[in-house]
Amino acid sequence: MQRVRAGSYVLARHLLKVADLVSGKGKKVKDYQTGIEILKKMLGTERAESVIRKFRSLSPVFEKEVVSVVFGRTWARGTLDLKVRSLCSIGILSSLGRLNALKINFTLAMENGASLEEIVEVLLQVAIYAGYPAALDALVLLDEVVKSIGGES
Repeated sequence: MQRVRAGSYVLARHLLKVADLVSGKGKKVKDYQTGIEILKKMLGTERAESVIRKFRSLSPVFEKEVVSVVFGRTWARGTLDLKVRSLCSIGILSSLGRLNALKINFTLAMENGASLEEIVEVLLQVAIYAGYPAALDALVLLDEVVKSIGGES
């Protein structure tokens, strides 16, 4: 009985958090500010502002959503650190063949402390589950990114 109560309590707390997110009680501004802080933490102020300007030039609405939702809500969560989130993102984006976003995430991963060896290990997982062509495309792009920042691939 004790476990059921504890499980119910955890579920109730989670549902309350979800309800707060759905209601949006002034959260959009806070999410946007948090997103900017996370980007600055990962990229430094100058590069973060450059990324924000680039997104804004494509679409101001898109920029607000990306900063608020992707960085302000998801990347700001504390359960996974930024390095682990970066490595997860690399695996997912590689599997989906989303090369533009993958290029950004290779840089973010390295900024977040991921080693080249860890990134390659993720791409080996991609090869197994999403196919060797997906992993090969990602490895080619990783090589380009590493060379562009002056590293050895």
